[in-house]
Amino acid sequence: MAVGFWNPEKEDLLRIRKEFEVDDSEIRDIINDNTLQSIWGDLVGEELKTAPKGFDKAHSAIDLIRRKQFIFVKKLSNKDVIAPGFAETVSNNFKTIRPFFNYMSAVLTTDLNGVSTIKD
Repeated sequence: MAVGFWNPEKEDLLRIRKEFEVDDSEIRDIINDNTLQSIWGDLVGEELKTAPKGFDKAHSAIDLIRRKQFIFVKKLSNKDVIAPGFAETVSNNFKTIRPFFNYMSAVLTTDLNGVSTIKD
């Protein structure tokens, strides 16, 4: 099972990186949450070897800013899939990751001032 942002569009990736550059505390709280970590583990995906153009390579959030993908993977065995209650387990796993999607959705639908970018 995998969730996340596999290949964000160039503009979306820049918006995400800018958010991390301004304040990475909220995303760190979300991805380091004990329950999320126990189910999904660490954020994975491709990343640059150095800072993207226009970003300080010494920035405290450079580990997040270098990312090109924002993915969580939950490995399942055949035994897991055929176990009683599997559908409920999957549902609970997705509920656990919801704060990540809420955060990323908010980032991708607002500017750096928190103003909505969605046009009526």
